Amino acid sequence: MTAHDREPVVDSPTGWVADHIRGYVETDGEEGHLFMGFPTLLLTTRGHRSGKRRRTALIYGEDSGRLLLVASNGGSDTHPAWYLNLREHPEVEVQVRADRFTATARTASPEKRPRLWDHLVGVFPQYAEYQQRTDRTIPVVVLERTDRAAP
Repeated sequence: MTAHDREPVVDSPTGWVADHIRGYVETDGEEGHLFMGFPTLLLTTRGHRSGKRRRTALIYGEDSGRLLLVASNGGSDTHPAWYLNLREHPEVEVQVRADRFTATARTASPEKRPRLWDHLVGVFPQYAEYQQRTDRTIPVVVLERTDRAAP
């Protein structure tokens, strides 16, 4: 165990999300990977103001070996905190089922976003409704695994 592994992680302050995370961690994703039928992962970012490790659960998609996230914030006019964090600190920790790894996060380019967005709306159709609620273009985040070791 490294010092980084011993550094505390602050889970989402939203009660049902914190419960989801706890079940996911305790069961290596056996409980929680599918949430209401949608695939979820755990994302740990470094707080852009606090510097603390912060973890949340998010629906994800896959494309050519990369993981994809939508920074929808439920269609709010502001970006979610996790997105602000990874823009400042793009090195993130990810858990998909029992597989834990590091990744580099980046926002999909305007040229790549439409195809990736359509793919993610296919995973979770409500994203289309979220986009209609806001004037901001909801970012698509691409996670590139940085530790290529086998799970």
